[in-house]
Parts: sequence; C-alpha cells; structure tokens
Amino acid sequence: MNRLLSLAGALLALLLPLAAQAQAQAPDATIASPGNILSVAVATDGEGHANYSVSRQGKPVIAPSHLGFLFTDAPQFFRNLQIEAVTRNASDSSWDQPWGERTTIRNHYAEMRVRLREGGALHRVLDVVFRVYDDGVGFRYEFPDQPNLKHANIAEELTQFAVAEPATAWWCEAFESNREEYLYHRTPIAEIGIAQTPLTLKTASGLHIAFHEAALVDYAGMNIAKVVGGLLKAVLTPSADGPKVSRDAPFPTPWRTLQISPDAAGLYMSNLILNLNEPNKLGDVSWVHPRKYVGIWWGMHLDEQSWNSGPKHGATTANTMAMIDFAAKNGFGGVLVEGWNKGWDGDWFARGDDFSFTEPYPDFDLPRLAAYAKSKHVVLIGHHETSANIAHYEAQMGAAYDLDQQLGIDSVKTGYVSDAGGMQARAPDGSIRYEWHEGQVSARHHLRVVTEAAKRHIAIDAHEPIKDTGLRRTYPNWVSREGQRGMEYNAWGVPKNPPEHEANLVFTRMLGGPMDFTPGVLSLKGRGGSDILSTIAKQLALYVVIYSPIQMAADLPGNYAKYSGPFQFIKDVPTDWSDTRVLNGEVGDYVTIARKDRHSADWYLGAVTDENARSLEVTLDFLDPGKAYTAQIYRDGPGADYRTEGRHAITIERQRVRQGDKLVLALAPGGGEAIRFVAAKR
Repeated sequence: MNRLLSLAGALLALLLPLAAQAQAQAPDATIASPGNILSVAVATDGEGHANYSVSRQGKPVIAPSHLGFLFTDAPQFFRNLQIEAVTRNASDSSWDQPWGERTTIRNHYAEMRVRLREGGALHRVLDVVFRVYDDGVGFRYEFPDQPNLKHANIAEELTQFAVAEPATAWWCEAFESNREEYLYHRTPIAEIGIAQTPLTLKTASGLHIAFHEAALVDYAGMNIAKVVGGLLKAVLTPSADGPKVSRDAPFPTPWRTLQISPDAAGLYMSNLILNLNEPNKLGDVSWVHPRKYVGIWWGMHLDEQSWNSGPKHGATTANTMAMIDFAAKNGFGGVLVEGWNKGWDGDWFARGDDFSFTEPYPDFDLPRLAAYAKSKHVVLIGHHETSANIAHYEAQMGAAYDLDQQLGIDSVKTGYVSDAGGMQARAPDGSIRYEWHEGQVSARHHLRVVTEAAKRHIAIDAHEPIKDTGLRRTYPNWVSREGQRGMEYNAWGVPKNPPEHEANLVFTRMLGGPMDFTPGVLSLKGRGGSDILSTIAKQLALYVVIYSPIQMAADLPGNYAKYSGPFQFIKDVPTDWSDTRVLNGEVGDYVTIARKDRHSADWYLGAVTDENARSLEVTLDFLDPGKAYTAQIYRDGPGADYRTEGRHAITIERQRVRQGDKLVLALAPGGGEAIRFVAAKR
C-alpha cells in the first residue's frame, strides 16, 4: 500500500508541473473596451466547449455562453475545442456619412481574434473576432480556407446569450405569417418565444441590452429563442434547400451585436451597428438625395382609390400631375405613384407573375409625367411591387432600372408583399423555390437590387424588407426600409397601432436603421372614418423621432389644406441631420429627440408618449452657444387626447430661447410635441 502511495505521489509530482506549464502556455483570451467599461473573455470548459462572457465595469452582463456550429454534411464544431492563438488590435478613427443622423462618427474599439482548433481527426479551425466598444460588443465567426472545411453547409449556429440578470424584454415574434409586421410584447425574459432582432432588454439593475446583427451579407438572418430562464440562443432563418447557409470558405458571418447602456437613450445613441459595417463601396454618392415626398398611396389604403385599373384607378396622368403640382407648391422633392404599372388586376398577392416594371397602364403617361415633374423641380419615385416573386423581378430588373435612369427617376420603392416563407426564387436548376424574407437567398437578392440600382444612380427604399443591419454605410443608396407596422396599419389594421408603438420602435426596430414609417396623417382618420390613436402634435413629432432620410407626407392634399397650421412644420422639417441627441426616454413609454439640420443652424425636437400624459422637462443644452433662437412650438392643445375628438387640438406658439434654457413639454395621452428652433440671423 505504501509503495502504491509512493508511486501515485511520484506520478502526481511529475504531472503537476506539466499541467502548470500547459496552463501557463494557454493564451489569455480577454480584452477590455478603450475606456475599460466593457470586457470580454473567451475560454473552454471541461468538454472542450468554447464560450464567451461579457462584463460591464466588472459586473457580469453575459455569463459564459457557447460558440459553435452544426453542419448538415459534417460533424459539429462544438466539442474538443482549444484556444490555439489570440491576437489583439485597437483602432480609433472617424468617418463621415454622406447622409444620416450625424455627420461624423467615431469608430473606437479594441479587437481580439481568437483561433479555435478542434481535436480529433479533422483538426478544423475557426476564428472568432470580437470588437469591444465602450457601449457595446460585436463578434463574428470567420471561416478560414482549410482542407477539411472547404465549404460550409450550416444547419444552425450554436451561439448563446446567457443574460446574467433577470430582465424585462421587448420583442416581437419571428417565423409568423406577417413577416416583421407585429407589435412588440413586453414580458419577462423567460416568456420570450422566438424573437426577431433587434431584441431589447432591461435588467433588474437597470442595464439596457439590445441584441441584433450587423452586415447581414450572403447569410441567413438571425433570430433569438429562449432556452430556459435567461439563456437565449441564435436561430437562423431557414432555407428551402436544407442548410440554412451554404458558403465556400473563406468567409465571415454577420456580426452578432450587443448594445449595452445604463439607460434607454444610450442604446439609440450607439453607432455600433454602423461601425461594424464595411466603408462605402460605391464611391461618389452625391446622386443620393434625402428628401420629403408625397404620393398616390394613402387613398388606396383608405379604399378611395385602387392600385388596379378601372374607375377608381389612382395612378392616372391627371391625378399624378395634380400631385406633382402639390409637391412643387409645398416644397416636396418627390412624388411616389403606386399602381402605375401593368399587373395589379386580378390576384396579385404572393404571386406577382403579371407585373411589368416597364409597361404602364394606358391611363398613365410615364414619359410625359417624368418630364412634367422635372419641369417643376420634382422627381417621380418609382414603385416596383414584386409580391415577393424575385425570380420574376430579377428577370426584368435591369430593363426597369435602365428605364428609370433614362426618365430621371432616381429612387425606387420596392415591395415584397406575401406571407412569410413565400418568396419565389429561381434555383440553380431553374425550378422555383419558396424562401423566407430574411433567409440567405433574400439577403443575396436585396444586395443584387441595391448594387444594380447603384450602377444607374438609383436609391432603394425596400418595403416588406429584409431587416436593416447597417448596410447603408457600405451601400449608401439603400436609404430606408419599411417593416414593423408603419402608418398603413392605422388605415386598415386591426388592431391599429397603440400609442406606445412609436416609443417602442425607437429602442427596438430603429436600432437597426431608418424606417419609412410614412407619418403626417393630420386628419387622424383611417378607412371608413376610423380613428387613428394619436394627436396631431404627435404626427408632427414623428418626423423627428422616427428617422429616415426620406419622409413621406402621407395624408391627402385636401387634409393638409384643412390643417394648414400644423402642415407648416411638415413643410419645414428636414430629413438630413448633422447631429442627433436623445434627451430622455424609456422603452415603450416616451422619448424626446433633438436633431440639427445638416444644411442650416436650425435644430428640431420631437417628443412622443404612450397612452399616458406626461410632463417632461428638457434643457436646451444642444443649442449652439451664443446664438438666439425662435422656438416654433407645436404642442398638444387644451383637451388633447388620442381617445377623443380632442386628438385634433393643437397649440402653435413661439418663444425666444438660448442654450441652457429649460422647456416643459406637456404631452397629452397618445400625444407629442414638435419644435423648430430657428437660429436668429445676424
């Protein structure tokens, strides 16, 4: 017995130094943000699972969470992993946006690249790259070129997000028929089902976290599902062909992003998503023009006009000329016309076989109207509804964009109306496959649209779109997108958007990028005279609160004549900004945003609330020092209330202000306030 103990002791004495040496040689895989606010660590556990964790000022935010992949034709990349190498880098630079919410963006981060190698026969490797900012973390996988992984057929990512604290979640469902067009739920994190991103949390200690992705290129969109408690996992959008993603190596995945802030305002102020995208690939994009527009559109949603031909047809030459005149008279740069082209008659929903993108209906003289608009210093905005039949659209796309370029049409609104999973795409064998709006095939299609349009100096506004992941930095002609129940749901939606909807959007959907929400319905009436759950002042505030470089004045011209006072704000407010500040806000409750016009010294403020009346004090610290301003104020009037006819009550007044002054914003239930700060001329 003593001899056995002696042998064991000798063996232990031999192994301990070796273990210590191995531990000493293991690369340190930790990194902190430039200001030492956030930190990331990567490690492997006893089974060789790789995991990462995130802390903020030493307190756990994301507990150890798995990294890895399942493949359809190869073993998983998940077990028997070791950290082979770690390299670090840092960067601090700035870049200018050709248009946007601010002119200059600082891109300051610390980067860590971790190479994972698996044991066993395959010895495959995978790099995980982390970029750590003071206000967030982005990480992505990079597949190197290697003998045992020349092509990746990805069944699923094994990425996890183990939220370290109990939290409240704002989320909307994924994989349901109406794509992204759902209202947000507010639930404990444990009640999340499968959620679209952005997904926003507020932890028990008050920390705000938003999960999303950046640079979604040639890959399936990521959704997030609850596992148990605070453990969440990535779920990729399916494909018709089996693997959710199929790519030749080398390639990177999109960035998985976590915006992290002590308050809601900090989520929106973060530039994480844009910074994780590649710089502009298009070169000179001076041909991209932020603008306000009007259109032949709202009348169809009210069922006063029709997209299809016949006695109610909206897209006639006479109607369009009148709308061009209205735009020119009131300073709007564009006129959108839907229903101009052949194919709207009959059953077009989710079919799209009959659409022509070059042939107008006989009562729509396209060349004449394009010339007339040009003579009025207005442009026609093209409309290409595809019914998600991208096979049909791609066959005509080149000719359609050539025609638009010839006629001086410099922007096109695309549409993909169909149920989820109904996108008709051409397979390599020529057959038609049915794909998801946020699958890999859709990601490829949308970039093809954007790049083909760019060759003709045409901007794209996608409706029923793939999610926004900041690609407007790389392709600045991708100016805006719809998605998430815009104003049209107030025309015919059941239920209509509730008063909290816009305060939800700012801290959820809007973290991805611009939304063509189409505000400005001053009549506050939908189809059949039904009420919109808003005040007039809130409709004005939305031009500042819901960002898009293109903004529609959606109501009918006759209603703007009726409400000419508040209409003045819509005529005045710009769409391109040199600076943006979130002054206050809580997810789903209220928000106040101030923005500075890129082409003048004027500032604009918008504030909106939910169903509750609120009194918000704001300090005008954002105004330029040493300047006097006239505040042109559009606020909820006496008795204003989204639930009554008082919703139309509005007070318009002026006040002299300077930097540092305080204003009290009195928001009615379902209300808002809009202010233009006009710099005094010297």
